[in-house]
Amino acid sequence: MATFTPSLSGIKGRALFSLLFMAPLSQAADTTAKDGETLTVTADPNATAEATNGYQPLNTSTATLTNMPMLDIPQVVNTVSDKVLADQHATTLDEALYNVSNVVQTNTLGGTQDAFVRRGFGANRDGSIMTNGLRTVLPRSFNAATERVEVLKGPASTLYGILDPGGLINVVTKRPEKIFGGSISATSSSFGGGTGQVDVTGPIEGTRLAYRLTGEYQDEDYWRNFGNERSTFIAPSLTWFGDDATVTVLYSHRDYKTPFDRGTIFDLNTKKAVDVDRKTRFDEPFNVTDGQSDLAQLNAEYRLNSQWTAKFDYSYSQDKYSDNQARVMAYDSKTGTLTRRVDATQGSTQRMHSTRADLQGNVDIAGFYNEILTGVSYENYDLLRTDMMRCKNVKGFNIYNPVYGKLDECTTVSAADSDQTLKQESYSAYAQDALYLTDKWIAVAGLRYQYYTQYAGKGRPFNVNTDSRDEQWTPKLGLVYKLTPAVSLFANYSQTFMPQSSIASYIGDLPPETSNAYEVGAKFDLFDGITANIALFDIHKRNVLYNESVGGETIAKTAGRVRSQGVEVDLAGSLTENTNIIASYGYTDAKVLEDPDYAGKPLPNVPRHTGSLFLTYDIHNAFAGNTLTLGGGGHGVSRRSATNGADYYLPGYFVADAFAAYKMKLQYPVTLQVNVKNLFDKTYYTSSIATNNLGNQIGDPREVQFTVKMEF
Repeated sequence: MATFTPSLSGIKGRALFSLLFMAPLSQAADTTAKDGETLTVTADPNATAEATNGYQPLNTSTATLTNMPMLDIPQVVNTVSDKVLADQHATTLDEALYNVSNVVQTNTLGGTQDAFVRRGFGANRDGSIMTNGLRTVLPRSFNAATERVEVLKGPASTLYGILDPGGLINVVTKRPEKIFGGSISATSSSFGGGTGQVDVTGPIEGTRLAYRLTGEYQDEDYWRNFGNERSTFIAPSLTWFGDDATVTVLYSHRDYKTPFDRGTIFDLNTKKAVDVDRKTRFDEPFNVTDGQSDLAQLNAEYRLNSQWTAKFDYSYSQDKYSDNQARVMAYDSKTGTLTRRVDATQGSTQRMHSTRADLQGNVDIAGFYNEILTGVSYENYDLLRTDMMRCKNVKGFNIYNPVYGKLDECTTVSAADSDQTLKQESYSAYAQDALYLTDKWIAVAGLRYQYYTQYAGKGRPFNVNTDSRDEQWTPKLGLVYKLTPAVSLFANYSQTFMPQSSIASYIGDLPPETSNAYEVGAKFDLFDGITANIALFDIHKRNVLYNESVGGETIAKTAGRVRSQGVEVDLAGSLTENTNIIASYGYTDAKVLEDPDYAGKPLPNVPRHTGSLFLTYDIHNAFAGNTLTLGGGGHGVSRRSATNGADYYLPGYFVADAFAAYKMKLQYPVTLQVNVKNLFDKTYYTSSIATNNLGNQIGDPREVQFTVKMEF
């Protein structure tokens, strides 16, 4: 457990399609100072440098909280642009991150949570997935309002606080625009059912306001032998454009009902998945998570003068859900019989307040140009799971001849396991300076002070397992050498920390995880259209938190020291005027160095190799001036240890995808698009629960999606 436990039908579907029908009716500056020159930078708060151009990433604020060109940043940032997301028809964060090296899925809590390992480290609810640079508790951060996804590799605690050293994932959402436009679309799936979306933006006449409204309704059959994915999403936003300021308010709400599916079992004798149809589930039709999530954010920028800008960001998020599950507790490999137990969580609520205030300046000091950032931040996280249901173990379910309906939902409240509570509060101050020493050398240094308190426990009567407070300093130092305007070399050193708390630990207060990381690499602008990077990293981390099963309950313990080191290559952009590419390769060697139980073992769910490639080709004027786009590629990983003790391995895999899109030049352009995911219908396994062999997530089989989209 990590620090942050943080065919269309129905009334909602008809309401959204009414909205769909009505909708159409209603560069980065040169910041390099040359010898003897004074460099002055002015910023228009109403206009920001474009983050991407097609597939190519250009600028990012995720790495430094200032809008810097990619080649000026001594750290790797990978961007999956809106164009990539549209061509691949990505519908989840997993699908978006297939394009990024050394980022893979880990325990998703039965497919209900986003969860990723980054450079060897990560867990569900670890606070590493952000929306617009602010931490949230959203179980699924990717939605119809997503514009792009940025991945900051390596430690980021100096600017973002409590984090694993592998990096963070920032989901950037669409903002209101001053020009009217939008789109409506409908997608059908070969699994059954589909999704409808609307996105409309424009000015409010006679005011300085612009609006955006994004909505989505999904009603899709689950690909296994029972289950349904159903969700409704709505996201209004409003921006006020002043002479020297902008203020944006955004909100999103999501109702969701999704299968709670732990996947399949691996036989510890054969070290392989049990030999049954991959569609066969080992639980019950009542294995469902039903919930609602909300996000409200405020962003304000005020230009004090030509050199200084003040910024304020606030985010409030919450997630409320209840679930039921028939959990596999044991497997008899001789008979194929399972022992199962019905559990339930009734009334889980988690909330997060995240606030940041920054002062950014572009100033000359002693003849050197500086991009200065100073700021303070505050975070408050609160989790409460009220009634935890626990029933008795029941034998008799055979995986080769499954009979469902023999178990009922659990209504027995476990007093010892209920009222699970976790609270965390932190206060921080930080400073950073990007110092342009010459037209070739850039130094970036930063320091953060963070004070935090945390409290955790469970039970009736309540038993406190964690009650601690501490403080931490986290520095970073980076250096960039611009070999040419199109090639830069970089190096960095940084530290991170993550305080640990356990609702169910038998140990009590756990020491914080601490990390030291080194990285060197190079970045390139190639062929006037491709951004690429190569990086080598070495990360050492102490007191890594592990989950173990003891008597059917999950407890926490720490390992002595672990290490992750590797190399990665990423590129994205245009090979020619008509050809786009995004590709990646990553190598990670992550293992336990010091621990009485796991020394020498690889970290679970961390493959040695990851890779991806996706190419598209545009045929302009294909038919009557219309455009035909063809594309395809794939992604894959090598085998991974599935448990802390490396009791078995998930096999490696490569999954191919393809698509074709035909865009017609009409008054309102219409695009017809077909995406085939898992083209060759590969059976593969994306992650394990890491504590035992009874939960291994299965990748989706072949799916054909057909989309009709109209733009206006």
